[in-house]
Amino acid sequence: MSLENKEIYIPPEGPPEGIVPNPQIYLKMGEDHIYKMMEDFYIELGNSSIRGMFPGDLLEASRRSAAFFVFIMGGPPLYQKLYGPPMMRKRHLPFKIDEQARQVWLACFKKTLIDADLKYQFPIEHFDDFWRFLDKFSAWMVNSKTDN
Repeated sequence: MSLENKEIYIPPEGPPEGIVPNPQIYLKMGEDHIYKMMEDFYIELGNSSIRGMFPGDLLEASRRSAAFFVFIMGGPPLYQKLYGPPMMRKRHLPFKIDEQARQVWLACFKKTLIDADLKYQFPIEHFDDFWRFLDKFSAWMVNSKTDN
């Protein structure tokens, strides 16, 4: 999709400021569990109504995303080393992301996080802050108004 002819919606709240997951999440989970969590998340996305926004190889897409989440959750800057600066909003602009798509994305993450403490060693004491990050981060990815 060409960005030249696309009207880009900018959420009025602006980018999330100062909302990052607690680095203790990475220390407790480690890279392997984060990669597994993101792989499971992408399986959920693959079965969702927003599947078309993602490349054919969901496993590879999950690895890219996991590299970002390793960094954002307190680990080394894997994403930056592999792909350059995150600039996530810019990277998502070619896709129509409205509030409805955002809610599907969040629902897939919510399903993935069921029993995350057991499946991925997710430190449950940081769950609420992590969810707040996902909520604010996903709101900033919205670039189109919902069609009515």
